[in-house]
Amino acid sequence: MSDQGTMALTRRDLLSATAAAAAAAMLPRGVYASDFHRLTHGAFDITVVSDGFITLPAEILLPDATPEERQAILPRLGGGSQGAPVQANIPLIRYGDDLILIDNGSGTNFQASAGKLAANLRTLGIEPEDVTKVVFTHAHPDHSGATTTPDGRVLYPNAEYFVSEAEWSFWTNKAFETHIPAALHGFARGAQRDLFSVKDRLTIVKPDQEIVPGIQVVDTPGHTPGHISIELAGDGNLLITGDACTNDVIFFENPDWHFGFDTNPETALKSRKMLLARAASEKIKMLGYHWSYPGLGYAERKDNSYRFVKA
Repeated sequence: MSDQGTMALTRRDLLSATAAAAAAAMLPRGVYASDFHRLTHGAFDITVVSDGFITLPAEILLPDATPEERQAILPRLGGGSQGAPVQANIPLIRYGDDLILIDNGSGTNFQASAGKLAANLRTLGIEPEDVTKVVFTHAHPDHSGATTTPDGRVLYPNAEYFVSEAEWSFWTNKAFETHIPAALHGFARGAQRDLFSVKDRLTIVKPDQEIVPGIQVVDTPGHTPGHISIELAGDGNLLITGDACTNDVIFFENPDWHFGFDTNPETALKSRKMLLARAASEKIKMLGYHWSYPGLGYAERKDNSYRFVKA
């Protein structure tokens, strides 16, 4: 795969394959988080809130795997022969008077099995008006699709929003139809819907910049050109990885494999390997968006790969 390449599937192929995967995958127990996982990390109180789950086809999850490897791995993810469900873990961070979401989920703009964040927040006594900051790791529909309601209102109306400079530039290019591969045109329209709707309250951030004291932007490009992860200071630090490492089974055990939704596959691979190597060597706790709920754990070296150790 060249670094300039992107996913081989067209949007129509993707929707067809996803539907087939959803039909074939048996819904595993626990795919919806049954409770809320809470932890204190340094100056931060964190609750991992589920947005539900999405189902991805094998062609996206395991593009480099052989048929035999796919059939060995997919059941471990709770899937069937064509694909598997992956969860959507969204950290809600309380810092002083701030309530900070790292991504806001799908809303009604991806798969019906996702978009549960706002309802789950209400069970915690938190209304959309209470959220003060939303940080986008990137602007794919399962991470930013809940920015507006179906009637076009901003769902979290009192929040300040944050996105990386490179992410903003990539998705908001007016000539995106000539600069972005056709497979990404639907994603681009969705990203523009989300980002433009909060333009008046949007802060463009750069690597190493702080959102609030102790919450820092980490540059992890490749999944999208401006993808960022978020690092929280204290207690050995916590890395909120977004989609820099998309699965706690596949990419820990096979760090050289690509992921089908990576816009710049080789850059994404480099970011993922650097992130895992650093997390393992420094024993940094991680929180993964699509990892088994609540997505918290460590990377432990195992020969030339890693083992995921739940926190």
